[in-house]
Amino acid sequence: MLLIPSIVLYITFNYAPMYGVQIAFRNYSSKLGIVGSKWVGLKHFERFFRSYYASRLIFNTLGIGVYSLLAGFPIPIILAIMMNELRSLRYKKFIQTVTYIPHFLSTVVLVSLINAFMNPKTGLLNMFLIRLGQPSIYFMVEPQYFKSIYVWSGIWQNMGWDSIIYVAALAGIDPTFYEAGRVDGASRWQMLTHITIPCILPTATIMLILRCGHVMGVGFEKIFLMQNDLNMATSDVISTYVYRSGLLNAEYSFSAAVGLFNSVVNCVLLVVVNWITGRLGGTQIF
Repeated sequence: MLLIPSIVLYITFNYAPMYGVQIAFRNYSSKLGIVGSKWVGLKHFERFFRSYYASRLIFNTLGIGVYSLLAGFPIPIILAIMMNELRSLRYKKFIQTVTYIPHFLSTVVLVSLINAFMNPKTGLLNMFLIRLGQPSIYFMVEPQYFKSIYVWSGIWQNMGWDSIIYVAALAGIDPTFYEAGRVDGASRWQMLTHITIPCILPTATIMLILRCGHVMGVGFEKIFLMQNDLNMATSDVISTYVYRSGLLNAEYSFSAAVGLFNSVVNCVLLVVVNWITGRLGGTQIF
């Protein structure tokens, strides 16, 4: 009985809309409807892969996704372990509050802060560069800085929130393990490497598998707000391209095909990483 609301929710908003995925294989017309539109097979997929922008979109999306995974995945674990090692409960709560707050900032507010911080005239970062005798840099229009700004601002915003699950995993470790370690003369570093990390490894493995399933799922809002004509070479990703094709140009079937390709790649990555962790003797989702 308790599962029924969740099941209904998923069926209504996740599985039922999958009926519309077939427009990726049709020349969809709002007058004819989904079923009445002409079936064209893989025409839209072929058009995308032959287009000038395909390689750039895939490279940018994959690059940002892998960058976010490699840089952002370990930091919440490190933060959780560092907070777990704190002896002062008051200081620990203070650190938790400070690191959690950015998660609740809206995307618009976050991008506004980024623009203000990196303003070429009044931005704190450029003021620091000027004090060092260096010329100011308009970071938001330089393509080579876009990925780093996007990834590290996201890490700053979410590292505290993402660390909650690891804090919970650390709280679930049996205290007798540490008592046995102290009796055996283990140092804090030895207890960290032989007790703490192995105990949270299953949780970290599950989170890694889930993160790998979203490597190509780079968000739309933040990139769209940070995007401009000068940094398009590195900021144009599949989600923004789908927005331009589907909503601005009304190419619904083509944009659905591009979005479906993105989802299929994420699904394949999820299955592959899950299989690899299983072969290595680690934790699996399924």
